[in-house]
Amino acid sequence: MKLKVIGSSSKGNCYILETPTGSLLLDAGVPFKEIQKALDFNLSRVRGCLVTHEHQDHAKAVKELTFSGIDCYMSMGTLKTVETLNTHRLMPVISGMSFDLDDFIILPFDTQHDCAQPLGYLIAYKPTGEKLLFATDTYYIRYRFNGLNYILVECNYCRDILEENIQTGRVPESLKNRLLESHFSMDNVKDFLRANDLTRVRKIVLIHLSDGNSDAARMVSEIRDLTRKEVEVAEPGKEIELALCPF
Repeated sequence: MKLKVIGSSSKGNCYILETPTGSLLLDAGVPFKEIQKALDFNLSRVRGCLVTHEHQDHAKAVKELTFSGIDCYMSMGTLKTVETLNTHRLMPVISGMSFDLDDFIILPFDTQHDCAQPLGYLIAYKPTGEKLLFATDTYYIRYRFNGLNYILVECNYCRDILEENIQTGRVPESLKNRLLESHFSMDNVKDFLRANDLTRVRKIVLIHLSDGNSDAARMVSEIRDLTRKEVEVAEPGKEIELALCPF
């Protein structure tokens, strides 16, 4: 498998999970033209788009995707907030109930964010058995996962950097609680990783870093030291090999 990063920040989030038999879009929070370009203007291999929640930095292009014949999967709470004329392409899914999507098995799970009904997704690729966890815009994950090969997880801010930015006035005090109650701090990411079985994990990709409240190099270093796994940060335009079963 291969991960292509189109966007990974508050400006917009979207990823392409490529496999030999088809691709998945993970969120659609960038302009549709950027998605088309990243796909070389060929949407025929896209099996669907998994949408985590309705905020525009994750769902901006949903309408255009449905118009282009791409099914977009999301919770019923998210679906009710998305405006589109092509409603038969909006596919409601339920947390805890897996579903098949061609060569993928998808398990949605609840996340914690300030929106209608956010989800994360556990994605298994049938031909190779590879498993990828996708979780963003959440301050807590209550579930534990076994047999993961790749973890694509938000690591939005460092608590001490946020506190310093608040003290110096670079971040308004009024935004503090919103960040604490809707995004994954590095400390919470560490707690989540400690709580899970990482035996088979080959790579951890950190996504949705805050522009002003994060330190990418420090996050990579500390999480690598904790897990002894490959760790890297998602950046627009980056292609990340998920090399358990290369193609």
